[in-house]
Parts: sequence; structure tokens; C-alpha cells
Amino acid sequence: MGRKSLQVQGYSSEEIRALFTKDERYTIGIRLYAVYQVSLGQASRKLESLYNTSFKQITNWVHRFEEFGLEGLKDKPKSGRKPRLAEEQLNELSSVLQNNRPDEFGYNTATWNGPIIKDYIEKHYHVAYQKAQVYNLLKKLGFTYQKGRAQYPEADEGKREEFI
Repeated sequence: MGRKSLQVQGYSSEEIRALFTKDERYTIGIRLYAVYQVSLGQASRKLESLYNTSFKQITNWVHRFEEFGLEGLKDKPKSGRKPRLAEEQLNELSSVLQNNRPDEFGYNTATWNGPIIKDYIEKHYHVAYQKAQVYNLLKKLGFTYQKGRAQYPEADEGKREEFI
């Protein structure tokens, strides 16, 4: 009867993979070790199952390392989709959100929220965003979610202090 093989407790293989893909230094280290093994004479086709990637990708790492050194092992920035709002429009929107209230633009509230900002963008910039994307846009502009507290005009501050 053979010995029981060693198993990792408390982490799934997906969680472990997420740990080393989250930090770029680990990714570069893994790629550098693959290049090192190729330099020792290992065939890239034999390494592809070990690194869970294609032999062509390992070959690309070797060529990029030879040409650019460690910088060649880093991921190149992704271009992504072009933003719908130009940079000056984003700056203008940020200024409006910081310095103005929605009721100045005809809305029936004094605080900005996602649906109102979505509507404002559609009216002033003629660009349609989904509500979730508006929140991503706000995060990009440096805004954070803050919950407002109600103030009642009929509240008596003296009675409140006395109660406390």
C-alpha cells in the first residue's frame, strides 16, 4: 500500500493561483524561473504542463527576457476601450459634482446619486452610461460613497442635547 500524497488544506488551487497572479512580482518570478530552466536545457514543450501555459508563451518569455531583461517579463499595459468622455469632460464633471448641487440643474434633490449623475451625463454630454458604470466613473474621479443623514427642520436642538 502506497503512502498518501501530500495535500494542501484550507486553500483551493484557484485561491492559490489567485495569490500569485495578484502580485506582479510573483508572476515575473515564475516567468524568470521558466527562462532559467530553458537556459539549463529544458525544452519549452516539457515545461508547458508545469507552468500551465503553451510552449510558445514560454518561448516568448525567453525572447523578451533576452531583449529587455526583467522588464520584458512584465505584462504590457492593456489599451482597453476608449473612454466615452474626454479628459476635459471628466474634469468638468468632477468640478460640477464638487461645486454644485443637483437642484441647481433642475433635479428635485440636494445630493448627487448614481441615477441623477447618469441623467446629468446624458443631458450635458449626450453619452449614455449604465448606472453601475457611473459608479466606476466616480471611483476613477476619486469620489467615495457617503451616506447622507437626514436633518429634520422641526427638530429642536435644545431638546436633543437635553435627551443625550
